[in-house]
Amino acid sequence: MRIAIVGPAHPYKGGPAQHATSLAHRLSAAGHETMLQSWRAQYPKMLYPGQLTVDQPEVELFPDTERSLAWYRPDSWWMAGRRLARQRFDAIVLFIYTPVQVPAYLTLARAARAGGCTVIALCNNVMPHERRKLDKPLMTALLRRVDALVVHSGEQADLAATLTGSPVAVAALPPHLPHAGHGVPAGEEPEPPSPGGPESQRNRLLFFGIVRPYKGLDVLLRALAAGPPQVCLTVAGEIWEGRDDLLSLISELGLADRVTLTEGYVPSGDIPAIFSAADALVLPYRSATASQNALIAFQFGIPVIATRAGAIADAVSDGVNGILCGPDDVGDLARAIGLLYQPGELERLRRGVAPPDPGPAWDDYVAAVEKAISAGRT
Repeated sequence: MRIAIVGPAHPYKGGPAQHATSLAHRLSAAGHETMLQSWRAQYPKMLYPGQLTVDQPEVELFPDTERSLAWYRPDSWWMAGRRLARQRFDAIVLFIYTPVQVPAYLTLARAARAGGCTVIALCNNVMPHERRKLDKPLMTALLRRVDALVVHSGEQADLAATLTGSPVAVAALPPHLPHAGHGVPAGEEPEPPSPGGPESQRNRLLFFGIVRPYKGLDVLLRALAAGPPQVCLTVAGEIWEGRDDLLSLISELGLADRVTLTEGYVPSGDIPAIFSAADALVLPYRSATASQNALIAFQFGIPVIATRAGAIADAVSDGVNGILCGPDDVGDLARAIGLLYQPGELERLRRGVAPPDPGPAWDDYVAAVEKAISAGRT
């Protein structure tokens, strides 16, 4: 088939751009004629408080990439859809990450469908974690006008079914992981932590990624204060809101000498060192759909403490490669941290960590996209 992916690509950063580009490579490798239609201006700055772009590509660039969409040019939305239809693409795959882009995608989808294209919505989140008044009507309007959807969990499929009657395919989010050649010089990757004994214990946990309320960093800070006093925490990522409240909480809990804030976007080249300096990654999310972060931790040989929130803990086997706890539960998270530092427990969990194998996960994901296209066409 001829498939056009509409979503972010380099110089845009982070998971969405990595995911869209990786999917383009995988669809092409599966024999589909693929192109990636990206943005030259994705958001107004006022709507995205973090760093938008990076200089160094984070995954291998896809050769057939166009960057003609702009948030301030509605005509570019319509023209892109018409152009893809004229070029006789069988299917358009829209990367849906925020309702802010619904007007653009509605316009592009209408133009493409009028020209005979099947339009698929690939939803990282069917609805945002932190919802605003217009989010539900916007997402409903879009999802009722696409031919099929791909989502990343059964829970998200159930939510999608409340908004649209279009067929839904489910596939776990596949890994797109940092590796040598994309920000990490070959031969310079840090060694994973040695499971050899207490001398390799760092007494340091890691919170990684954009700091937003649904991710539960405040819960982790309170659990840290209630846990073993020698354990420290690194917070690595952009703080989008509530920085003053966060600093006040750290001070109130007496954690100023135990919490290190590494603020700003973490480039791919810095990821190995940050993960390898920690005993475990902590995912204290209140709600979640899917995340790459547990797989990144496993790539670097460290276990994960995660809440049972949505699909966030799907990769974590409790007591094997990590520890699970209840969401928004300070006491249970403190219990998990204490358990991690019981004699011999950290070494045992490290031995249970296996590096992720992207191949099978991507095969399943490509098959789900193909299934959605087939369902949408019929």
